Amino acid sequence: MLVDADLHIHSRYSKAVSKAMTIANLAENARFKGLGIVGTGDILNPKWEEELLRNAERVDEGTYERNGIRFLLTAEVEDSKRVHHVLIFPSISTVREMREELRKHSHDIDTEGRPHLNLPAAEIADLANELGVLIGPAHAFTPWTSLYKEYDSLKEAYGGAKIHFLELGLSADSEMADRISAHHPLTYLSNSDAHSPMPHRLGREFNRFEVKDATFEEIRKAILRRGGRRIVLNAGLDPRLGKYHLTACSRCYAKYSPEEARAFRWKCPKCGGRIKKGVHDRILELADTDERPKDRPPYLRLAPLAEIIAMVIGKGVETKAVRLIWERFLREFGSEIRVLVDVPLESLAEVHEEVAKAVWAYREGKLIVIPGGGGKYGEIKLPEEIRKASVEELESVEVSVPEEGKPRQRSITEFLKNAG
Repeated sequence: MLVDADLHIHSRYSKAVSKAMTIANLAENARFKGLGIVGTGDILNPKWEEELLRNAERVDEGTYERNGIRFLLTAEVEDSKRVHHVLIFPSISTVREMREELRKHSHDIDTEGRPHLNLPAAEIADLANELGVLIGPAHAFTPWTSLYKEYDSLKEAYGGAKIHFLELGLSADSEMADRISAHHPLTYLSNSDAHSPMPHRLGREFNRFEVKDATFEEIRKAILRRGGRRIVLNAGLDPRLGKYHLTACSRCYAKYSPEEARAFRWKCPKCGGRIKKGVHDRILELADTDERPKDRPPYLRLAPLAEIIAMVIGKGVETKAVRLIWERFLREFGSEIRVLVDVPLESLAEVHEEVAKAVWAYREGKLIVIPGGGGKYGEIKLPEEIRKASVEELESVEVSVPEEGKPRQRSITEFLKNAG
């Protein structure tokens, strides 16, 4: 079976997270999105564990279910260098055992969703391996709390400890990550790190697993590439839409080349803010290969449907007007992925012609992407030539979009055929 999973989110017990992040809301919105599996996030927090056990049914040692949505036990922790790591647990008993071990090294493990640990990455990984917990760096390239903001290699961070995956984060895709040859043996995870259950956040990045059942053990085998289980697709934002894709000021978001940033000593000459190195530039610093593993699953670049609708109608992405149109598309076609990639333009136009034109522009590489940086998400814009054209005229419309603004897009059917 194929199942789509988002394995890194947060609960309402983490800072800067929506109070609507509850098990019930997550299950409902995962169904709207088309996800079959969601990571619990924050499971080391005792109160969040209680909520899960109260609101979901146990399927097996490491799998819970509510309204047909499976939950795996996951958490994110921060180490002594402020580097974040994702953990995937085989059972509640293992969660509790690790919590007890980590309590000796944390002042907030019982109160915070993402606990701070006075331990280096290598010791956290050693403990995870000892307990049978899967571990890997969270959003490995982002400039604030990632592995590569602190270290220049996996070995420098984890020493000899085994890690099981690398999470790409919103500002990188698998092609970018494969520029570093040490990543080639690792499985990549593409997760949302959602702080809200809204469909433009939850599942904005996901992994498509080929497994026999939607359980922890099957997902573990897929991550470790055992028994024929595997990830067949990573899907997520066009990296240029990520908040930290390009080097930019974290206050006014002015963009700079790495050479300019160094010349300015990483202080913005326009506003005095701190310039943050972008993921794109950080990866180029570390790149040591142009080759890619032959068994690497394809990466499908997606923009959330709600963001495309918001762009078209000029309303906020969380407004009622956007949600009504979003719901019409999902009632008609079943999932965002089908709408964004596979449903014919003419069928989309029967639901909403202007949105259909924008989706077509995305597919054809004619949607303008303004890259993000410094903590501000990138933007998508519809060329005026397409906005003014009728559906019948689209094929003949000439639009000049810079090469760097063209997403490379194919259908999921084609992706899976090539992956097989």
